[in-house]
Amino acid sequence: MSDAAQPTAAEVRAAAEAVKTALDRHLAAVERRTGEDDPAVYEAFNELAAAAEEYDELLYDRYDEVTPFEIPGTVPPYAGPEPEAVSVLIRRDYTVAEPQRLLAQAQRVEAVEEDRNGDGDSAGSLGTAHALDIVFGEFEADEIASRHKEFGLEEGDSTLWVTALDAPAEPGEWLEAPFEQPDEDRVICRFDASTSFEEDDGDDLDDELVPGPELDDDEDLEPLDADR
Repeated sequence: MSDAAQPTAAEVRAAAEAVKTALDRHLAAVERRTGEDDPAVYEAFNELAAAAEEYDELLYDRYDEVTPFEIPGTVPPYAGPEPEAVSVLIRRDYTVAEPQRLLAQAQRVEAVEEDRNGDGDSAGSLGTAHALDIVFGEFEADEIASRHKEFGLEEGDSTLWVTALDAPAEPGEWLEAPFEQPDEDRVICRFDASTSFEEDDGDDLDDELVPGPELDDDEDLEPLDADR
């Protein structure tokens, strides 16, 4: 960033003062809270998060420094009618940490398919994208999440949102655009997992998953069940 575009020291100082003010307001709202879902506490939390984010950005732009804290995102408490149906939105990020292990799993799937079809010709070498297509097409997403290391994957952030629907969707209704941003007022609950969270309170999605056996690099892969 050029010097002309950098914030001034006074702007950084003003942002720091805004964080202090927001902290005081948040504490005061917590002290006066009237229940678990007090809207005043939620509003003060959002103001504090916005002030902290602004300060963090200005501090980095001016001094190339960051703050030592991070406020995770949240959604307001659900206040709508009792839902007749829900939509569960899940995002899980992975890094392809061991491409050869991923490719080996994909090749095993292809070998089983060839045996089923009576085709002895090998499909040849696979690329990572093709291997991912094969693996995610063969295994359920939850199974991959619980056995990700066996597929050469390393977990990143994940989030699960449960959103209310007015009525069950018609078959094929949303398939053309399945991941549009949902209305926050419709979010009943959400569960996040991230290594960026410093405290482990036991509520992360990772804790609900039971990992499969971890394979050594030298260990032979178990054959797939041909009757899958």
